[in-house]
Amino acid sequence: MKILVDENMPYATELFSQFGEVVPLSGRTIQAEDLHDVDALMVRSVTQVNDELLAQANKLAFVGTATIGIDHLDQVCLQQRNIEYTNAPGCNAVSVGDYVCSALLVLAEQQSFALADKSIAVIGVGNTGSQTVSRLTALGAQVMLCDPPRVTKEDLTGFVSLEQALQADIICLHVPLVKTGSYQTKHLLTAKLLENIAQDAILVNSGRGDVIDNQALLALKQAGHGITLVLDVWENEPTPLLELIPHVAIATPHIAGYSLEGKARGTEMIYQAYAKFLGQQADRSISDILPVPAVSRVDINQSADQTFAKNLVHLVYDVRRDDAIFRKNIMKAGSFDEMRKNYLERREFSSLRLVNESHYAVESLYQLGFAK
Repeated sequence: MKILVDENMPYATELFSQFGEVVPLSGRTIQAEDLHDVDALMVRSVTQVNDELLAQANKLAFVGTATIGIDHLDQVCLQQRNIEYTNAPGCNAVSVGDYVCSALLVLAEQQSFALADKSIAVIGVGNTGSQTVSRLTALGAQVMLCDPPRVTKEDLTGFVSLEQALQADIICLHVPLVKTGSYQTKHLLTAKLLENIAQDAILVNSGRGDVIDNQALLALKQAGHGITLVLDVWENEPTPLLELIPHVAIATPHIAGYSLEGKARGTEMIYQAYAKFLGQQADRSISDILPVPAVSRVDINQSADQTFAKNLVHLVYDVRRDDAIFRKNIMKAGSFDEMRKNYLERREFSSLRLVNESHYAVESLYQLGFAK
């Protein structure tokens, strides 16, 4: 059995070699002839899987993408060829939640506030939004939930409207880019809606760049609006609006979901799906493969408070590192993609084990995602 994998997919060889020969290639340069006699194809979003690519795929029976989205897969083409396909929904959700937590704890220290004293709204309560909610709740915050499509589809109660959410002190966007239907999200935050956000509010976008009108956001800041911005995603990636960057408190190149675990989890999810497709047991796990983190254990010597939580969070991941790298390099041509490609290893909170032999009150730290 021959399995072609994107060479930048973490641990693909270690996992998929259970089933046969693994052939790694650059995802951006995979061509039709590469798929001759290939049984399975494992890609990321940089590979467009369509009729042109599959022209010589005489044996291909399975396509997996180690990403949340599947817009790079021609589903009609795959269905017509009776090729099974799968993706990895939620694979990087934990990583995104960690990112938001790290960023807000930076701002809390800089602006001297307690998250528990702020009204916080999470707009888009899917996999990633739910991870942010759980972390903020662990830090004592009361979180408003806003997800109009889910409310309509699932008949949910206790959610707030978009207008209500935008009145919060801290607004976190985890909204997918939807261009059709009743709940389109391109420029969900228009100039008019942005103007109604409080001067001292914090706006975090780690969803999709096009959800905010970036030109309107720039105009708002140039007019003197005091909103604090945390942007991991930008309109027109990989060429963000450079004039906006100096107005952003924390700026990064779409790496919120780029933890080592998040990347590896995507590989593991499609590995498990392929094992199921073959009717075999998935007997390998990323937990057996991931390297030991630089810091893997901390002995607890006090009860949890926001400052202690911040110190532990930033011991594992301090978003200011990525902000500094972004600002240093973004003016160079092609740097946005280059920073993502060469992203430094980053671990999730779960990589740090908290040893609490003295039984301090630290349950909130475990709720944040740290290991026991």
